[in-house]
Amino acid sequence: MTSCRRGSAIAASLDRAGAILRDPRYFKGGYGGVRSIATVAMSEGGLPILQNTCAMHRQASFYANEWPDGTRIGPDGDVFAFYLPSMDGTRARPVLGAGEFTGAFTDRPEVQAVASYLSTPGWADHRARLGGAVSANRAIDREALRSPVEKLSAQLLTDPGTVFRFDASDMRPAAVGTGTFWTGMIDWLDGKPTKDVLDGIEKSWPAG
Repeated sequence: MTSCRRGSAIAASLDRAGAILRDPRYFKGGYGGVRSIATVAMSEGGLPILQNTCAMHRQASFYANEWPDGTRIGPDGDVFAFYLPSMDGTRARPVLGAGEFTGAFTDRPEVQAVASYLSTPGWADHRARLGGAVSANRAIDREALRSPVEKLSAQLLTDPGTVFRFDASDMRPAAVGTGTFWTGMIDWLDGKPTKDVLDGIEKSWPAG
């Protein structure tokens, strides 16, 4: 029964998303209809905002690197980001993201010293100055972050009320996350029924 209820909830969530994603009225960016979601390059998806033919583009914080030179990014600029609020008005603040993990395969003092350093605000500040990365370290120097989007992201990540969640596809076995789930979502955007898509993904899950 638990599996059934979970499956029903997932199907209901996907159908709710589909009410937006598969509605052609919401695609005014100039790339075409709903199917263009699966054919337009990720780096190009948000560019129609600069031509005033698209209002919003949902993407990860690293998309700030895709805007052409000269684009003013910020609250008063050409483009900026905002936290996507919940649909049901709850106070929970989920944040979807990815991350990097560092593992040590020996307990030699120098290895442990490096591992310890990578957990410090000093490393977080150094990495921030290089650009293209955000840390959840609450002691990070916000001024070290190079872009307004990175600063906003750090603010969200370090908020005590934030609940961080990894992208589900990143947590699945590769055969599913970058295999059947990927192709299944493309089929879904093309109009394949939700149940058929989810059943196919479920059946592809590696045994054990």
